[in-house]
Amino acid sequence: MIGNWPKVIYKEEGMREGMQIEDANISVDDKVRLLDALSETGLKQIVVGSFVSPKWTPQMARIDEIVSRFTPRAGVTYTALALNERGVERAKQYSPPLSIERDKWPRLNCHMCDAFVRRNTNRSQMQEMERWPQIVAQAQERNVKEAGIGTNASWGSNFLGDFPVDSLMTMLDKQHQLWDEAGIKVTSVSMGDPMSWCRPDKVEDSVVRVKEKWPEVKHFRLHLHNGRNMAIASAYAALRVLEPEDTLEMDGTIGGFGGCPYCGNGRATGQAPTEDVMHMMDDMGIDTGVDVDKLIDCVWMAEEIIGRDLYGHVSKAGPRPTRDRLYDVNAPFVETMEQARHFKTGSKAYEGGIYPYREPVASPYRDRVDQGKPAFDDAGGEWPWKQDWFPVKD
Repeated sequence: MIGNWPKVIYKEEGMREGMQIEDANISVDDKVRLLDALSETGLKQIVVGSFVSPKWTPQMARIDEIVSRFTPRAGVTYTALALNERGVERAKQYSPPLSIERDKWPRLNCHMCDAFVRRNTNRSQMQEMERWPQIVAQAQERNVKEAGIGTNASWGSNFLGDFPVDSLMTMLDKQHQLWDEAGIKVTSVSMGDPMSWCRPDKVEDSVVRVKEKWPEVKHFRLHLHNGRNMAIASAYAALRVLEPEDTLEMDGTIGGFGGCPYCGNGRATGQAPTEDVMHMMDDMGIDTGVDVDKLIDCVWMAEEIIGRDLYGHVSKAGPRPTRDRLYDVNAPFVETMEQARHFKTGSKAYEGGIYPYREPVASPYRDRVDQGKPAFDDAGGEWPWKQDWFPVKD
């Protein structure tokens, strides 16, 4: 399967999605320090915050200072969320270094959950859909050739319950029909999940059904929340069924922090931890260009800034160790989270730990690995299959 994955475009949302639900008193200095560290990880797209009303999102009240003070890195695209024209105009003052993010496709979109969109934007699903004919007409005036369709709260809602994939497909089909009538080709589908109702089987089914129904759709955008620990599994499900000619846009946050005050789960909503997603894709043979070690430093920095542990796993247990970073077989017990950091901080992390072994641990397998050999030969090899002590020999 390596080499047959879709093109992946990944966006780091910690400075926006993460910080928007943390303490509003986190200092600008700390936020700039974290943003600068993120810029050094190899991430290609970073959201720096949002230009929104400080009345409802006081955590973003000092976004202007952050954008003025951070150090942009060449090759990184920096964006900010702006929900209305006023926000866009504010963001334009800082372009560059900000790129004013606009959807490449004119897109028909709505929330599957009418209750959530009313809580989130003081608008109804019906009001969202009322704009569709206007969006189509504007696209026709501009002689647009391609368009997108999409949903949010795509698979379920904390306020209304589960939404079958049939319902999602029907909503997308209604949008597709409007573009068909206008003679504009649909090539992009977005599916969002603000309330953590994604599930790998439903995400896979949704992507497969879109591809089967509309083969010309080659661009997929997934915004997955992780309140029920399904975001990474759901992302993998999408990666598994997409093809090299497809593009998958995803996002997440370092440490998996973030949340929405409107969804009912607060900080527990979270997103897929960026370091875990990058680690998974690296192991799968998808070139991310990201230094997971530096991402882990950013997670630790974020935890220090917000004053608590975050939700990712690679930042705690470490990446799967490569040959030159295998654990010491004679390490003492490693029990605490602090001791587990030895994968980055070295043996001092577990100094003084319990050592129950009567004599040093030794293994002929580890001897082979230290000599640059594989732990096991292949099936037709000698080691360990043809050793005298191996119970079954050819």
